[in-house]
Amino acid sequence: MIKNLSERQKSWLTLLVLWLTLLVLAALRPIAVPDEGRYGEIGRWMLVSGDWLTPRLNGIPFFHKPPYLYWLEAISVAIFGVSALALRLVPALHAALMLTALYLAARTITTERIARRAALMLGTSLGFLVGGQYVNHDMLVATWIGLAIWSFAFAFMAGDKPNAWAARLGFVACALGMLSKGLIGIALPGLVIFVWLIWTRQFKKIWRLPWFSGLALFAVIALPWFVLAQQTYPEFFNYMFVGQQLNRYTATVYNNPQPWWFYLLALTLLLFPWVFLALAQVRRVTARTLAGDVVMAAPWWKLCWVWVLAILFFFSVPNSKLVGYILPVVPPLALLASLGWERVMGQRPWAGKGFAALVVVNLAIVLGIVLNVGHVTRTARTQDLAQVFACAAKPTDTLYVSDAFPYDLPLHAQTVKPMVVLGDWPMLRQQVGDGWQRELFEGADFDAEAAKLLQPIDVLAQVGQSPGHWFAGRSGNQITANLPGWTLFYQGAGWDLHRSGGEAAALAAKSPEAAQHKGLPGCKEQR
Repeated sequence: MIKNLSERQKSWLTLLVLWLTLLVLAALRPIAVPDEGRYGEIGRWMLVSGDWLTPRLNGIPFFHKPPYLYWLEAISVAIFGVSALALRLVPALHAALMLTALYLAARTITTERIARRAALMLGTSLGFLVGGQYVNHDMLVATWIGLAIWSFAFAFMAGDKPNAWAARLGFVACALGMLSKGLIGIALPGLVIFVWLIWTRQFKKIWRLPWFSGLALFAVIALPWFVLAQQTYPEFFNYMFVGQQLNRYTATVYNNPQPWWFYLLALTLLLFPWVFLALAQVRRVTARTLAGDVVMAAPWWKLCWVWVLAILFFFSVPNSKLVGYILPVVPPLALLASLGWERVMGQRPWAGKGFAALVVVNLAIVLGIVLNVGHVTRTARTQDLAQVFACAAKPTDTLYVSDAFPYDLPLHAQTVKPMVVLGDWPMLRQQVGDGWQRELFEGADFDAEAAKLLQPIDVLAQVGQSPGHWFAGRSGNQITANLPGWTLFYQGAGWDLHRSGGEAAALAAKSPEAAQHKGLPGCKEQR
């Protein structure tokens, strides 16, 4: 049957198989903390609370990033319910868009065979199969940055006058990039296109873009949320754009400090082993014939390298670095790698079998990572504790936490009431660095009512004798050891659950009335 398919049909089938592989892998591992627990829960809480304006972590405003991811997570949860796969469907759909955009662009500027190989190289990489299922903002913004660059490039390559519709699509992609992760959704496409236009001597075309309609589309899509957020929270612009973007780019006090070469190693891992083939394209490639196919013309080759090097330089400057930041450069690297394979391996009789073997090796590596990561992170997660809490607690019960923040507990238990987070908050404001406590107290500054969720630790002594209170802490914690009324209810892999009310609460739990309550929505016994 496959033999009867056209080359283009084979390519589309390849894209589908790669995306289905991504979805299967996405269903095989537990929610990762902190990122997936944090961002997944913000989306779920947006649906539960009905507040689609303000992203909230544990009921507290969270303005580190714009809301595009959270909106889509909320919609996915509303349709499919709360599950790891429902949450990961959002980045997976964007990964599919990234893969499709690469294939369509490469097919237009090179050949069907090179385009399909580029898609296979991207689609069998860690960047796609792991980054494409990870619940955070990185795949979303990388996809829209890539689509913006492709769109503007095709617009400028259309002739002396840029193609208006392609350019408008670029403006839309920039708007969605900004809603995904802020100013880099505009800055990075702009940087790449600016340098490329100068290198290819096309800069004068920039004045002929459909600026009025393009900027109008951008404004309609990107600006309303930012304007509404600023009107509701007067310090919002300063916090998001200065504090969370400019300062994080220029300061040295944030987490994850890494050396300048960090992203070279990251790209090696994200696009292993294909990235080495891109080096075969370091020498200038112009329009010529290889094995009967026309290779990419010089302006497109230059675009790919500007795309890679400009963004690589941009993200190598800050002291703080994370692997996912460099995802925007993976598509052009995959295309360069496909061209490199054509030059180095294309005429070898065993090339097809060698390529297939490398694909199998890559898939085996990814499968090994996905199947083992749950065991490695078992003690950091609270999935076991959340299940117990969801079935034992009532929706009106209060859960207290301290010394660590269980990002995934509300998500798994599907709580309908925020946790109370305990600590010496005046001291933490003075001493704590870039961590979960700062996320909470900086967010609480935007909402006086939400700030009540941050309480001193002596609250535990006040509520210990009353039923309806719970405390979750890391295994072996002694916070409630000498407090009257608190008893150990459950010991998990990495977290313990304590219950207030002493013996009275234990007896009440055995009563017929208590047995009838259905717990929280996350209790699997209800299903």
